[in-house]
Amino acid sequence: MSEFLVKQLTYDLSSQAGLALIGKYLKRINLNALVDPAFAVRAGIANSDILKSYLGLLCLGKNDFDAIEAQRTDAFFTRALHLRTVPSSPTLRQRFDTHASDWFELAERINAAVLSVKIAGKPINFGLLPCGYLPLDVDTFAMDNSGTAKEHVGRTYTGVDGYCPLAAYLGTQGFCLELALRPGTQHSACETEYNIERVLPLAARVSAGGSGGANGKAAPLLFRADSGFDSAKLMCAIDSQAQQLKRAVAFIIKWNPRNTPVETIAKARVADAGTAWAILREGKRACLWSESVELKHAQHQMAVRRIYRLTERTIDKRGQQMLLPEYVLEGWSTTLPQTDAFGAQQIIDLYADHGTHEQFHSEFKTDMDLVRLPSGKFDTNYLVCALAAVAMNLLRLIGQHTLHGPHAPVRHSAQRRRIRTVMQELMFKAARMVKHARQWVLGLGANDAAFAVFQRHWQELDAHSTA
Repeated sequence: MSEFLVKQLTYDLSSQAGLALIGKYLKRINLNALVDPAFAVRAGIANSDILKSYLGLLCLGKNDFDAIEAQRTDAFFTRALHLRTVPSSPTLRQRFDTHASDWFELAERINAAVLSVKIAGKPINFGLLPCGYLPLDVDTFAMDNSGTAKEHVGRTYTGVDGYCPLAAYLGTQGFCLELALRPGTQHSACETEYNIERVLPLAARVSAGGSGGANGKAAPLLFRADSGFDSAKLMCAIDSQAQQLKRAVAFIIKWNPRNTPVETIAKARVADAGTAWAILREGKRACLWSESVELKHAQHQMAVRRIYRLTERTIDKRGQQMLLPEYVLEGWSTTLPQTDAFGAQQIIDLYADHGTHEQFHSEFKTDMDLVRLPSGKFDTNYLVCALAAVAMNLLRLIGQHTLHGPHAPVRHSAQRRRIRTVMQELMFKAARMVKHARQWVLGLGANDAAFAVFQRHWQELDAHSTA
């Protein structure tokens, strides 16, 4: 069998055909109208082209400004994203540095527009929990930017120098409402009430179409967070927002025991003959109980139900008998109603499901390569993170409408596809751009396994184009 003859063809090929779908979404939300009237330029590249170019890079898993240079001679990149001009790397960086703080709210409006889009007349299916609630998971994670002199880089809780952004995800599918950059030394609960003021109204607005709710009504929201957010101030802020929005919003926040005398409580439970212990294994048992707790902050007062779990170990996991019992006390504060559907164990299970959000953090850090941020300026990096949330939602929408159902590329069964899978199957797709009969044709290969779903989703977006 002879070897290949390597040669350069006379026509252009693109290895990122999925950008055409990104351009279609940006056209659907009319990004130009969101940006250019408010941030007009007298001369030079329009700010809408700046933002679309960078969103295109983020959807390819690139956040470095210099990555735009490889796209400047790519006619497909320009046409797919409906650009008039592709900016240079210095222009991209300078424009971000100049307008970063002014574009924070703009990035939020773009994200809200993406999350409000309807495909085939249907709103986004964010994914409900089996109990009928729509989860809103909030947490921070560490970005390692050690060895740099970037603004507000500090020692994070993981022991590395970097940032600790706060992420808010709506539903079980991982749609990101906000990725708010924070200094590495900032505590999880610090200033989180301001994030709540933004994300709860946004969650209520984009899910108001009754996506997955009973009888077509908007599903109630369930705010979930770990013990870093155990604060009466934050719980009262959530309750206050729910009242203002006139929307059912419950929460489950893990309790932080702080200086609670665990040994004293344990002795009382062991001595109480009425304590119901569940045997988990030999040498390990646990008991559950709950109580009502009054919370107060400023003028706001509310009652929450707190679930406690006390675990006693007399034999460690290696089978070694312990000289003294070891006790671990955990707790969860919730406003879910005390019914058979929301008993103590059900509350614990609902909180355990909150751990799924760690996968979404991983998609930002690994799939989208969003760890070491591109600028030395904090405001610019904040804008990069805000736009990364938009890019994640665009990729999530493409995955939701193409990688499930008939004709989808063969994959193991799953309710959700990782961002990496969307990139591999849809974004990094070989195609040829051809001009014929006054039309531009995007030609995919005859052996392309994902052509059917790619074409179908294109037609769904094309049918509702508002450009």
